Amino acid sequence: MKYSEVENIEKCKKAIEDKLNWGSSALWLNYDFERLNEQIFAETNVQLSVSTLKRIFGKASYTSSPSLTTLNTLAQFIGFANWRDFTKNLAPQPTIIEPQVVVPPMAIPAKPLLNTNKRRYFIYGIISTLAIISLIGFMTQIEKPPLDPGKFVFSANKVVTEGLPNSVVFTYDATAAKPNDSVFIVQTWDTRRKKQVDRNLHHHSAIYYYPGYFRTKLLVNNEVVKRHDLQIKTDNWLALLEPTQDAKIPLYFTKQEVLKGHEISVDKDLLKKYGLTLQPELPRVRLFNQTDLGDLMSDNFTFETVLKNDFAEGTGACQQVQVLIQCKDDVIIIPLCAKTCIGNISLYACGKNTESKDADLSGFGCDLSQWTKLRVETQNKEMTFFVNDKKVHTLNFPNDATGIVGLQYRFGGVGAVKDTWIEGAGKRHEFLIK
Repeated sequence: MKYSEVENIEKCKKAIEDKLNWGSSALWLNYDFERLNEQIFAETNVQLSVSTLKRIFGKASYTSSPSLTTLNTLAQFIGFANWRDFTKNLAPQPTIIEPQVVVPPMAIPAKPLLNTNKRRYFIYGIISTLAIISLIGFMTQIEKPPLDPGKFVFSANKVVTEGLPNSVVFTYDATAAKPNDSVFIVQTWDTRRKKQVDRNLHHHSAIYYYPGYFRTKLLVNNEVVKRHDLQIKTDNWLALLEPTQDAKIPLYFTKQEVLKGHEISVDKDLLKKYGLTLQPELPRVRLFNQTDLGDLMSDNFTFETVLKNDFAEGTGACQQVQVLIQCKDDVIIIPLCAKTCIGNISLYACGKNTESKDADLSGFGCDLSQWTKLRVETQNKEMTFFVNDKKVHTLNFPNDATGIVGLQYRFGGVGAVKDTWIEGAGKRHEFLIK
């Protein structure tokens, strides 16, 4: 017996609801689907549009089945290798009926002594067989000796030093693995997203569409034998538009299109140039600046930026913005929105998550039609946030300090940034518009 595709999708949706613990998806709002979009991308490095997710969860109509790319991504998000692996694990297991040993009634045996001995030998045989099976199971659970990392080679070389998209050539030597071992390359921090490679070959290429800091790994079976930290940098500022369907490639804007004096801006006229509208669904604008920030650490720094989102119509009424301070293996996500929409926002900082349903985050509400100043001051893991020079929140985060590698801004529809800098470890870095 197998479940139908519709049943499989329903079970997948339930698994996602259980993972997120946001309650029934029937009550989710558009912002919840935006958050889901972000979490899926963070964990799978695949971008599923908000409209696609809303169709999957029955919030928008669709006439065709989800693509295999979409289904594979959803399966990876809940911990499976792909959609086939997920559905295989859903298949109902047949009921196993144990064979029954029928003992003849003692009142009618033709040769009681002989039958008793046969039964005794039969029982001894079962006990011996079970003992052998248990011994084999015990021996197979004995841990194999760890692999010697010194016998393996793993490195990564970018095709270009800066800029997106960017391809990476991984060079590896895994010939020390046994012939029946499986060898994988993990291209991000998520070991569930691994690509199997031939142990007898030495090169594997991959393409990155977004900047970031990735802790890539060489795995033999499930054991990490080598690591290589890889940073995909931007050439100063990068502006892009996330794909609206299941395509992987974003729309990259040229610098000439977005650099305007002392600000970087994606406005309505630029979107119109590409035939894009702001309704009924907002285009998802992303601004990045990923670079080498030296010894700047997440536990002691000061950051300041000025930004705005001056589209406040229709589905853009909340003027939602997220400012991300990206770290080597962590992130700080700061929300800003219209004052009337602070009831559904969340703040995340290096392991500390704060939801507006549980805390007062009203200070992150502001008039984003005007230039808005955001400032973050951090000393010994105590982080204080200021909006337009007013203190709005303070927290202490639990995660270990790690290096800061860049910035990301997420706008719905349009957005602009200027006057941005960060300092720490006795140095100040200006994110110049050039």
